[in-house]
Amino acid sequence: MSGRVRILDLAGARAAILHRPHGNVSAIERQLRAIGLSVESHWPELPPDLSVDFLFFDVDMGFDTQFAWKPGESPMPMIALIGSEAPGRIEWSLSHGAHAQLLKPVGDNGVYSALLIARAAFEAHHRSASRIEELRERLSARETVVRAVMALMAQGMSDEVAFASLRRMATDRRESFEAAAARIIARHDHPKSNGSGS
Repeated sequence: MSGRVRILDLAGARAAILHRPHGNVSAIERQLRAIGLSVESHWPELPPDLSVDFLFFDVDMGFDTQFAWKPGESPMPMIALIGSEAPGRIEWSLSHGAHAQLLKPVGDNGVYSALLIARAAFEAHHRSASRIEELRERLSARETVVRAVMALMAQGMSDEVAFASLRRMATDRRESFEAAAARIIARHDHPKSNGSGS
């Protein structure tokens, strides 16, 4: 996991606890307020306008429809509250993208470290997702360029001439290499619907 963990800006953050009324909820609320967070508790559903920086959720009695987002796509760090360590419940927690965990019964500590770990894991997850999307777009763009060069070669050009022609088209129209390639492919795939020149 890369990136430094920021530990001084929790004051003023907001947290929600998705758990039935219980002493564990009270213990978490006390710790959160001591750290400087505002806190709200809900059960069994979250409000549709939920806007918090952290979400604690009960693994023991939780169910899929409690969340408004797809599993693994939470808009905030999620901290699993685990009482029973039944494998099925742990698996359910992981499937919903828990970024940290807190074992029940909850005492007088543990919330602060759970917040920091959850936020670090959440941010690392999003960095990885962004990087994967970037690589996917680059791979797609490379495939587009290859297809465009192949289309030009089908017209009798050598690979070097086709590549140079593609680069010249992009320069002449002041567009990206990939955009020029996409235009060539569109013209190649639909020659009658695109009668414009380069």
